[in-house]
Amino acid sequence: MSSLKSVILAGGVGTRLWPLSRTYQPKQFLKIEGHSLFQETFLRALRLGAPCDIIIVTNEVHQYLVRNQIEELGHFLSESQVLREPVGKNTLPAITWAMSEIRKRFGDSDVAIFPSDHKLGESATDEIKEAAGIASDYLVLFGIPPTHPNTGYGYIAQGTPLASGYRVLEFKEKPDLPTAEQYLSSGYLWNSGMFLFSTKMFFLELARYQPEFLKAFENNIPDYQELPSLSIDYGLLEKSGQVAVVPLKAPWTDLGTFQAWYEYRDHDSAGNTGEAEYLDATGNFVSAPGRKVALIGVKDLVVVDTGDALLVADTVQSGRVNEMVRRLRDKGDPVVDYPLQVQRPWGSYIELERSQFFRIKRLTVKPAEQLSLQKHLHRSEHWIVVSGMADVHLDGKEYQFKRGESTYVPEGTKHRLGNSGKIPLEVIEVQIGEYLEEDDIIRFDDRYLRS
Repeated sequence: MSSLKSVILAGGVGTRLWPLSRTYQPKQFLKIEGHSLFQETFLRALRLGAPCDIIIVTNEVHQYLVRNQIEELGHFLSESQVLREPVGKNTLPAITWAMSEIRKRFGDSDVAIFPSDHKLGESATDEIKEAAGIASDYLVLFGIPPTHPNTGYGYIAQGTPLASGYRVLEFKEKPDLPTAEQYLSSGYLWNSGMFLFSTKMFFLELARYQPEFLKAFENNIPDYQELPSLSIDYGLLEKSGQVAVVPLKAPWTDLGTFQAWYEYRDHDSAGNTGEAEYLDATGNFVSAPGRKVALIGVKDLVVVDTGDALLVADTVQSGRVNEMVRRLRDKGDPVVDYPLQVQRPWGSYIELERSQFFRIKRLTVKPAEQLSLQKHLHRSEHWIVVSGMADVHLDGKEYQFKRGESTYVPEGTKHRLGNSGKIPLEVIEVQIGEYLEEDDIIRFDDRYLRS
């Protein structure tokens, strides 16, 4: 059997895991345990085909996270393998775009489609390959045998047996608890959001039930603003009569809440998980790297410290974190968007300290990379080189500064920082001014084509 193509959907934000997950560092890119979930998904796709067989759909914000994390694995994707949605429109436009690109490049193909934020056992690879036998006749989705009555997932009823899996009898929305208990006893499956489509079958059914999407993606990427926001489930799978479900035996979880992370992790004898000192404390979840944490006489708490934000919540109610994120966003608080470490195409930066009129960062510039030629209207900057050799452009003149040397960038001065060396460049940047946010940048030249 020829290798499968893969599509990885990597544009979500995951607000229920704030403050770990932020707009510019969502949960699929977090390295809570070794590789990030996105990196694990990419490695899973490599078990199905070659790097050139993988298409990633993300957005403008996360495209550099995608590339940086793939490079960390020792792989490099072409520009055309990372599709950047200008605005999120749910899964049907994203999958249609990716399937169109695969058909253009490879002709008719079988394509596995993965969310980028799930944990999935390695044995699933063989199960996915076996399901390819029915993909020419059915739109195949993968179901998870439930372990408990969960109200956060959609459910699937199994119908007539097939060579692999079953025809889908019906889809069920996220239920209340009594209904979820009924589904569990009736043998329903959780809808995992993972699929296996042949391009031929996918576009046949798309033409039948969503012809406007087929027409929109026939030639080039359409105007995303004009597309309706539509999920693959509502837009296609629940309409088609040619849908099959294959129950996966491999371990699976989507780790979408702190309660799910708590259940996934190993626990001590008192049911606690995470690095902390526990005294008469039970059933707690702690994530506070670099921080000494002590819990006394408390139970069933989520304690998350990221250095710039602290969350304390009842485990059962931790799924309401997204309500708190909405409240902070309504107040214009940037803590919902920016983590301490922010990825950029040239490397990354970590915010070390901030007050009303100054901000201190540590910049890491990758070898052979450079920032844009830019200026700021409301702040000056002082750069101190701590590692590597800095290439500095200041008002039309070029300089080099080695470790221990520094330079000053006055407000309104055109400037650029680069690294022509072979090791990462690390610079401490001190910003001083009355406005210190990231949007105070006027770019004149940028190799990454940012505005």
